[in-house]
Amino acid sequence: MKQAILLSFSLLLLLASTTLAISPAPAAAPKAAAKTPPTPKAAAPSPKQLVPTLPQSPDSPDSVPDDITRILKKAKMFSVLIRLLKTTEIMNNINSQLITAKSGGITILAPDDSAFSNLKAGFLNSLNEGQKIELVQFHLLPEFVSSSNFDSLSNPVQTVAGKDPARLPLNVNALGNSVNISTGVVNATVLGVVYSDNKLGIYHVDKVLLPLDFFVTNKAPALAPTAPTKVPKDAKDNSSEDDQEETNQDHNKSGAVSLVSLGGTKLMSLGIALVAVATMWS
Repeated sequence: MKQAILLSFSLLLLLASTTLAISPAPAAAPKAAAKTPPTPKAAAPSPKQLVPTLPQSPDSPDSVPDDITRILKKAKMFSVLIRLLKTTEIMNNINSQLITAKSGGITILAPDDSAFSNLKAGFLNSLNEGQKIELVQFHLLPEFVSSSNFDSLSNPVQTVAGKDPARLPLNVNALGNSVNISTGVVNATVLGVVYSDNKLGIYHVDKVLLPLDFFVTNKAPALAPTAPTKVPKDAKDNSSEDDQEETNQDHNKSGAVSLVSLGGTKLMSLGIALVAVATMWS
């Protein structure tokens, strides 16, 4: 009896375990799809400089934009330009403009001392004060031009000296990493950036930018030579006859007789003889 009960209990346990094994497990809750992080936008490339920065250029934090003398002195190659800026008093005007101007700015095309030494001997000394001022102003642009914006300038470029294509042409040609400047007298190249911020740009050029105005003189056209007036042959003959008649009259007054048909020597001899005869008879 006990064995029958144990057997029955064992069968029940076996049946229960089989049922549990066959029953499907409850479905797991669906997982939320992972969000793909947005792809960061690529930063816009900074404009490529057309003009390289010079190794000796002063850094912007170390220089004050209203102190051009300090900037140029630190570059150690612009002593002649500094002297011209001071003697013409243009340095003070630029510094004042940079301090007070809220927009615009200024650009300086700076020839180095070597460029000035390549000028004809005595050239600077031959200029009067007005020409020296014009020479310095011709190296100044009345706006800030960044090193990547030379190709946006329209020719002829406005300078502080003026914008007269006949007298003061200044044309800029930017191609690739090269910036060339033509004045009608010289062709110069921008070698690098001396200083640049949002108000002041100073660029090193390899030649002094000579204005065409210094070499063009307004000369009046030479008058054509006047052709000699031709006297008609008849008039010449009449004039000769009149002269001869006046001569004959003078000779008659002195008692001499003039014979046109005789030569000069015979005429003189005959006149002397006639005078002698007249004297004898008188």
